[in-house]
Amino acid sequence: MKTNEKLQVFALSDIDNLKVHGRTTGERSPLTLFWTGSAVELNVQGAELWVEVESQYDMYESWISVLINGVQVSRQMLMAGRYWVCVYRGMNANVVKNVRIVKDVQAMSADPDCSLQVHAVKSDGAFLPVQEKPYKIEFIGDSITSGEGAIGAKAEEDWVPMWFSAIHNYTFMTAEALNAEYRVISQSGWGVLTSWDNNPNGNIPDYYEQVCGLLTGKRNKVLGAGDQHDFSSWQPDVVVVNLGSNDGGAFQSPEWKDPYTGKVYKQRLNEDGMHHEEDLVAFEKAVEQFLFKLRRNNPAAQIVWAYGMLGFSMMPAIYRAVDAYTMGTGDRKVSIIQLPDTTEETVGARTHPGELSHRKAADALAEYVQGLIE
Repeated sequence: MKTNEKLQVFALSDIDNLKVHGRTTGERSPLTLFWTGSAVELNVQGAELWVEVESQYDMYESWISVLINGVQVSRQMLMAGRYWVCVYRGMNANVVKNVRIVKDVQAMSADPDCSLQVHAVKSDGAFLPVQEKPYKIEFIGDSITSGEGAIGAKAEEDWVPMWFSAIHNYTFMTAEALNAEYRVISQSGWGVLTSWDNNPNGNIPDYYEQVCGLLTGKRNKVLGAGDQHDFSSWQPDVVVVNLGSNDGGAFQSPEWKDPYTGKVYKQRLNEDGMHHEEDLVAFEKAVEQFLFKLRRNNPAAQIVWAYGMLGFSMMPAIYRAVDAYTMGTGDRKVSIIQLPDTTEETVGARTHPGELSHRKAADALAEYVQGLIE
């Protein structure tokens, strides 16, 4: 391939007009993208653009999507190593292109060696300011919010990064509809109180105040995953919580035994198939405590509990927990929306919501949030 002799290399730390999306540390040499939907965004006036990435993993590779002027134009698996990826070439050098390079896969808590970093870009052009959007939204959730199964055929059953998408995802779609900047905090299988298999360590609230604390291993520690997140650096107008599906699943799953303490954990069902009241109360308490934590860190935000894309067995308990919180605090900026359930027509890979289900959820959620922020 003929090389462009006008290409110049720019370290990310040297680009003033660079927009970083997603929770990360202040480090830009290199920049670590931790969460799904995390991205670098540039307005480039040039014919060609490359990005230097560094991908590491043991089990689960990273994927990226490239968006040009808001449209997904490419998606690719990143093999291990540090190398240059061509974003585009041969375009009109005088026209400004809005470019987003997006981490398409969730933070992989099950792979301590998994990381994605961006070192530099090279281009023959100039980088112009990226326009700020009027709103900020934070999404918190599980596999649905991670976009698991949002891409791929319905027949797919393998748990591999290929079937995750940050773009064919209600988070991206909702943010686009509202012209909002957004961030995602999500992990497949996790809940408010417990993961789908009754593991109490698989809960999002315990890690919410860290940059990306659910990541393990020495490398992620060095990268700052366990650092305290600076909430003052990015305050959302709206926090959307889509949790509860895995807490509901735990009632249907076998008990989990802690390999270190031997203690057994189980969300129980009564003989009539109803949820055991004591375990429901524990879930409701976890929801209520998470709302306190969210409000403490996001004092002005509207908090929306959005639930129902994979059934709504926990909805009554969520209503009781939110009512208890609002009655106790007088906080009127917390509300609930039931999202459209996934059907045979809208299901995607791995029996998870497909792109059509995400679109329906985004339409409902965007309309609801629009009413709140107006």
